[in-house]
Amino acid sequence: MAQESEFDMGAAVTRSMLGWGVVAGPFYLVVGLILALTREGFDFARHPLSALMLGDGGWMQITNLALSGVMVLVAGVGMVRAGARGAGIGVGIYGGAMVASAIFPPDPMPGFPPGQDGATTMSISGILHFAFGGIGFVAFAVAALLFGGWLARHGESGRAAWSRVAGVVILVGFVGGAALGPAGMGGLWLAVVAGFAWLLLASLRLYRVVPHPVVARR
Repeated sequence: MAQESEFDMGAAVTRSMLGWGVVAGPFYLVVGLILALTREGFDFARHPLSALMLGDGGWMQITNLALSGVMVLVAGVGMVRAGARGAGIGVGIYGGAMVASAIFPPDPMPGFPPGQDGATTMSISGILHFAFGGIGFVAFAVAALLFGGWLARHGESGRAAWSRVAGVVILVGFVGGAALGPAGMGGLWLAVVAGFAWLLLASLRLYRVVPHPVVARR
């Protein structure tokens, strides 16, 4: 006699949400790198990807940042649904901060857009962009630290360690990059890459916690 099956819609939705945590980082970085390599005047050693929001074609990076932020926000909700509430809230805050940062572009920077010497005083938009970025990166770092605690409670001390290290790297990279300006650009890049790498791995780990949506019924 053939077995019947039931479909768990809640599990399917949660898995789908966590999938966006896998996609968000590669999407943001690949699109951002393509734009950076094709925009005149952009210097990886001096400019963050957010600088691409400025000048002709800036709408493309604005769209990239906003769409990626929505993906991260959805992944955060998925993490909450999967049982990692604290980490999920932190990730959701980071996603929301990305979307808010897309609304308020940064100020011009030395050399970008081409011919710019950089803003002498920060505009309201520049201040808000930096503020939302700060809130987002702190929340992202806290999310990684909290997820380390979640992993430890599940007996995964090795994974817990890497999650906590990722949280420290995100926080130190952002704070160092923000404090040092162009000289600390490497720290900002490290914070972004480490953060999205952590999100990808954390989403994959939680994906395994959620039951398969198709359940056989006797």
